[in-house]
Amino acid sequence: MALVSANQQVTLTPLTGGVSSDIFRAELPGGPVCIKRALGKLRVAADWRAPVERNHWEVEWMRVAGGIVPDAVPAILGEDREAGCFAMAYFAPNEYPVWKTLLAGGAIDVAVAASVGDVLGRIHAGTARRADIAAKFPTDEIFYAIRLEPYLAATALAHPDLASRLDALLALTRSTRHVLVHGDFSPKNLLIGPHGPVILDAECAWFGDPAFDLAFVLNHLLLKAAWRPPWRQRYAEAFRALAQAYLKRVSWEPPDDVEARTAALLPALMLARIDGKSPVEYLTTDAQKAAVRDFARRWLSLPASRLAPVVASWEAA
Repeated sequence: MALVSANQQVTLTPLTGGVSSDIFRAELPGGPVCIKRALGKLRVAADWRAPVERNHWEVEWMRVAGGIVPDAVPAILGEDREAGCFAMAYFAPNEYPVWKTLLAGGAIDVAVAASVGDVLGRIHAGTARRADIAAKFPTDEIFYAIRLEPYLAATALAHPDLASRLDALLALTRSTRHVLVHGDFSPKNLLIGPHGPVILDAECAWFGDPAFDLAFVLNHLLLKAAWRPPWRQRYAEAFRALAQAYLKRVSWEPPDDVEARTAALLPALMLARIDGKSPVEYLTTDAQKAAVRDFARRWLSLPASRLAPVVASWEAA
């Protein structure tokens, strides 16, 4: 990637937190950078494989999103597409804590949640109905392999009585094409810096349904309440702030339409994080899993078209 000369020594330190890539801090003469390389087989219990060329689409997502919200995306410093690697700016953890860590520790800031929803809405609005951007992301099969199959199709196999509902949600999501989707818009992939959120890990990038990104991040705010019950109301407040800030940015279609697809997809993603190929690691007890499973199954059987009744029901549970 021409970041160093052939005779310069580079020290690589593995970074933790990911299941789908090798990630390193590289000490270069000009300062540290972050190097990422996609894995063909993900580090989960299930046999979950995905094309390594997704590494390139992550770079492309960051370039597109960086043109819309420069402060919210790491700068791309180099790419070696043949090797499946790229280099990006490194963010020091003491200045840019991970949002998941903050949420887990009780730092549940409604303003931060609103800023997350706003930046996601700005990226979606800036890419909406853009044929040129859609053409840059021929990633339908990658998105299916790394998101729709392990989350929705695998969960349908685990819950055959809900299979028709889950299969219908999968088909609707797969056929909806409006904006550039991040695909893993989760608190673990969001740093909270002095200028707002910084978004990482866009290897699931896809031109498709904006409801997937919104439901994906809102799902984690619900799941955190199963993990930390005393803060349930505060997670619900963050949920509402994020959703409201996001929906204010929706201009490419009626906001009610995005919200309806999000509300329908949300319980499916909740159930997927219990019984799909990528179960959330912090819900470990049978009681926690049963609470999420029962709630998600109920809302899949009686689907909502708005987010408010879903979060209100979860908050009161």
